[in-house]
Amino acid sequence: MTTSTGSGTGETRRGCPVSHTEYGDDSGLLGHYALLDAEREAARFHFNDTRPRGFWMLQRYEDVLEGFQKHRTWTTRVRSALNPAPGVPLLPQDLNGEDHVKLRRVVNPFFAPAAVKRMEELAHRRCAELVEEVRPKGSCDFVAEFAIRYPTDLFLALLGLPVSDGEFFLPWSETLFGGFFGGDPAAAAEAREKILAYFDTAVNERRAAPRDPAEDMVSRLIEARIDGEPISQEDILTICMTLMLAGLDTTRSALGFMFTHLARHGDDRRLIIDDPSIAPKAVEEFIRMYPLVIQAGREVQEAEHFHGLDLVRGDVMWLGIGSANRDPRKFPDPDRFVIGRKGLNQHLAFGAGPHRCLGMHLARLELAAVLKEWHERIPHYRIAEGVELTERGGQLTMPTLPLEWDV
Repeated sequence: MTTSTGSGTGETRRGCPVSHTEYGDDSGLLGHYALLDAEREAARFHFNDTRPRGFWMLQRYEDVLEGFQKHRTWTTRVRSALNPAPGVPLLPQDLNGEDHVKLRRVVNPFFAPAAVKRMEELAHRRCAELVEEVRPKGSCDFVAEFAIRYPTDLFLALLGLPVSDGEFFLPWSETLFGGFFGGDPAAAAEAREKILAYFDTAVNERRAAPRDPAEDMVSRLIEARIDGEPISQEDILTICMTLMLAGLDTTRSALGFMFTHLARHGDDRRLIIDDPSIAPKAVEEFIRMYPLVIQAGREVQEAEHFHGLDLVRGDVMWLGIGSANRDPRKFPDPDRFVIGRKGLNQHLAFGAGPHRCLGMHLARLELAAVLKEWHERIPHYRIAEGVELTERGGQLTMPTLPLEWDV
């Protein structure tokens, strides 16, 4: 990983220190957080020049929060500072202003607390089933054998699709994710077409035999009207694809970091073993420490001054979630796991403002269910000896987490 900064060399851009840190590179475990912490404390802002357009890094809690709230002039025309090109269409993320609000009104009810509550029994039951599959083996690659399978199954259930379809759907999604991070682009394109064809068939089946739109999301998307017009088939497929891309890799990421922490910190694990009811509070602290995404991108639409930083139209902004959630100005002793930490509900793991993560309540449910069901069945486990743990750059996740336990 390239790691140098202009903070100590005098190199600047518009008076701002220049960073050459390549956050898209892989690293040893928690390597990206160490770099983010160092740059946050070295200077309030950095300009990172590792991309042709470059990007301005907001790193401290108050600045990142303010950046999320500037949705009228800092838009999602850039979703990721590391990948500012439009890329794969996403909905509703690609929309801004009233267009974004109107589509969120259609899909929000399926991700509201009451709707997620209806999935609670399934979430716990499916989690328990998957844990029971691996428990007799005495070991597993937690990332590959559990942490991606579980959210895939719940995603299919959310869309009202057979959970058993995960057997072929999961390899497709893995190939697609791999294409975003250095994998075979041709294979990824083929996987994307298979996924879209799968969604297309599911939507057409709902058109032929609609279900209750109050409880079935695909039926709701079909019958919904925005400004009197139905949502097009293409946009419905894009919404389904977006939910998949937003919910699977991120949940896997969170679970990998959470269980690595718990395997290494027996006292923290004991808290959950002794009192499973604290699982939701533990989830909040874990996603503060290891947020599902470390940055969100925005594009500036109007020239302005931002706390001494001169911005022009077209500038790319890095809203540093991973930096803000570990900012000691907001969260004292940020590297320590603290159940019930003061002000914890103000973390930015799900962003802020109108683009705040649509699936945040579902993510919380999934993660809390895993903490409860796994530790009820496998309370004591360890990381296999001799394994060097790493994390993928860009959208952080752990490629592997080999766990062992006594049977």
